[in-house]
Amino acid sequence: MYTYEQVIQRRVNGSVDFNNNWTEYKNGFGFADHEFWIGNDMLYRLTSQKPQELRVDMERFNGEKAYAVYSRFAVGDESSKYKLEVNGYSGNAGDSLDYHNNMKFSTPDEDNDSDSSRSCASKYRSGWWFNSCSHTKPNGQYTDSEKTGYEFVTWKLWKNSWISLKSIKLMICPRD
Repeated sequence: MYTYEQVIQRRVNGSVDFNNNWTEYKNGFGFADHEFWIGNDMLYRLTSQKPQELRVDMERFNGEKAYAVYSRFAVGDESSKYKLEVNGYSGNAGDSLDYHNNMKFSTPDEDNDSDSSRSCASKYRSGWWFNSCSHTKPNGQYTDSEKTGYEFVTWKLWKNSWISLKSIKLMICPRD
């Protein structure tokens, strides 16, 4: 059992806009004690020093909670477009990140997804490791009540739905 002391992303009330450009996602934004993105450069530094495990805690508006743990989580440097490596799922939320494994990071002004017909980051107004487009959007649009839609903060494989989440938090810790 690990202690997850390093929070890398948090959404709780929509007070921070996650519809940001490449530079903002690179450097990070928001407030560490509230809603924020730690920054892709920092993610690279943290995950390149030693192997990291990722835990994602989430809650729906009806109070239901779920989690996902990944025994391997790493982010490449900027020259790799912050390529995501994630595997080793366990938990009760469903493995929504598997769809994003080995994807490059995209923002509305930097389209690196695998969908040649559109920019997923522009469509969903957020930065993420979009494939074509996503099975989870922790950085999607926040809504203050339960709604169903692709554009919201979601974790699709939790009950196979696009129901918006009340909160989501991504945390990492070094693995042994």
